[in-house]
Amino acid sequence: MNGQRPGGDRAAAHFEPLGPDDPTTVAGYRLGARLGAGGMGKVYLSHTPGGRPVAIKVIRPEFAEDPEFRRRFAQEIRSAQRVQGLYTAPVIDADTYGPRPWLATAYVPGPSLATAVSAHGALPLETVLLLVAGIAEALQVIHGAGIVHRDLKPSNVLLASDGPRVIDFGIAHAADATSLTGSGVFVGTPSFMAPEQASGRGVGPATDVFALGLIAAYAAVGAPPFGEGPSHGVLYRIVHEEPELSGVPPRLSELVIRCLAKDPAARPSVAEVIALCRTANGSTMLRRPEDWLPAAVTAEISARSAAPAPDLTPPPPTHPPTASATAPGGAAYAPTTPSTPRPPAPPATAPRTPSAPQPAHPSVSPYAPTQFGAAAPRSAAPVPFQPQHPQHTQQMTGPRAGRRGPAVLAAVLALAVVGGAAVYGLTKGKDTGSGSGSGASSSASGGTGGGAGDAAKPSTGGARPDPAPADHKGVNLTAGYHLSLGEEPLRPQKGEDGGYELSYDTGGYLDAEGRGGSMVLLDPGQEGSLATCRTETRFTQNVYVDKLGTGRQICLTTGTGHLGLITVRGISPEDSPSTYLTLDVTVWRNGAAGSASR
Repeated sequence: MNGQRPGGDRAAAHFEPLGPDDPTTVAGYRLGARLGAGGMGKVYLSHTPGGRPVAIKVIRPEFAEDPEFRRRFAQEIRSAQRVQGLYTAPVIDADTYGPRPWLATAYVPGPSLATAVSAHGALPLETVLLLVAGIAEALQVIHGAGIVHRDLKPSNVLLASDGPRVIDFGIAHAADATSLTGSGVFVGTPSFMAPEQASGRGVGPATDVFALGLIAAYAAVGAPPFGEGPSHGVLYRIVHEEPELSGVPPRLSELVIRCLAKDPAARPSVAEVIALCRTANGSTMLRRPEDWLPAAVTAEISARSAAPAPDLTPPPPTHPPTASATAPGGAAYAPTTPSTPRPPAPPATAPRTPSAPQPAHPSVSPYAPTQFGAAAPRSAAPVPFQPQHPQHTQQMTGPRAGRRGPAVLAAVLALAVVGGAAVYGLTKGKDTGSGSGSGASSSASGGTGGGAGDAAKPSTGGARPDPAPADHKGVNLTAGYHLSLGEEPLRPQKGEDGGYELSYDTGGYLDAEGRGGSMVLLDPGQEGSLATCRTETRFTQNVYVDKLGTGRQICLTTGTGHLGLITVRGISPEDSPSTYLTLDVTVWRNGAAGSASR
């Protein structure tokens, strides 16, 4: 929903026509234009059957392929549907299980704060106070639903004639679940992150208050307080330096300074922020007139309010309805196709009846009686035969049952015997190949020989102990250099390409390019350990430095079987003559699962 942009005769300034890669409908919503795009997906304009405009965000396919993202996305949508505030854009419909997850929100006919400031400059002080108070009210409702926005920034604040609207709350939390956020896909905006986010620590409601202080300064000055430029430089300044507030109006200074405290516990609550806005306004109540925004922004709202008329022709046939996230107490709204859970899939083949001839199938038996269920796909593993339950036997009655029942039972028994013989033959062949054929034979007949019988016994050698960790503190890895975890001592070597286990590419990312190597960027607050690195499977080949803050950790698995835990301890400042990362590296040599057999 970033950058919702309709228009009338000025449509070219606020709309984008649908491109060849854009869908024309989403679950019955006919799309009329593209409103914008961001790190999470694209946003489109559509209408309900009654003609009410809505904004539909379709999630990028890279995120849709991640099961953990889908799980968290569904959870966040359920929470977001409980958020019904005056200064939020409510979520009215969603599908978290379809091929491309999406959500629909009320359409807000206004530019984002980022667009307004970029086009028209800083806002007047009275407008900024009303803006901040409205956002604070939105955060009260969002936090009351148990949600932390995590990505509060100017492009997620829309300006309407009756006040601001906060959008996209909670979605960044779902994005944290996928390894894409560690491989170049950027969800958050560094200039509007809190220190605890930049350093990889836990987030909470105070994180959104810090972002609100940044937004207040940005709206009043026209630039973010910690500047712009390379992401790692901005994040370093947020964590270690003070903001540039010389252009902030004096009446707004106390509010901004308190919100931008490095310690989350020292920041005001959202209720206190509203009180600070009232104090700065010089009155006990804030009054929002119709012309609370500058004339140029109001004119832009008027242009965006003239949304194009919806296409009234029936949409093309859609696929069967998919499961949808629903609000508590009822199903979510759907204009054409019901957003209800999918019914269970019918059996692959129906029971044969005397009046219905069965079509031949090359891989499935033409007859599949009800008591044995649907025919399994050809690639399915053999299912051991189980005796029929008496109630199933009663389903087959009449003269045909007397002839068919014994024949089917005999056929299943024959298949079970053949399958058992095949499994035995494969096992015997494997054992024979290893020189233990006689042992396997005597074990199968109840003897005391080796082979299969010995395989069930515990190993006399015991479990292989975990390797001892080797800790290397304060390793300065310069861009264009690499590390090999098997080396002792662990020292950076020149070169970024050539099959190295870990290299700092001058393109701005850490690369695990060695054969069979991979990395996992651990979640903020997730404790790195040997067990964690062995079990995590959100693999990627590279992690962009833009995504790394102090304390963030990466698990590295090399193609030679070593495991490494990389902890970021520092990033080179902008004025440094070289670009480098300061890392703590813990190495478990031959610690990867299965490395003993290498």
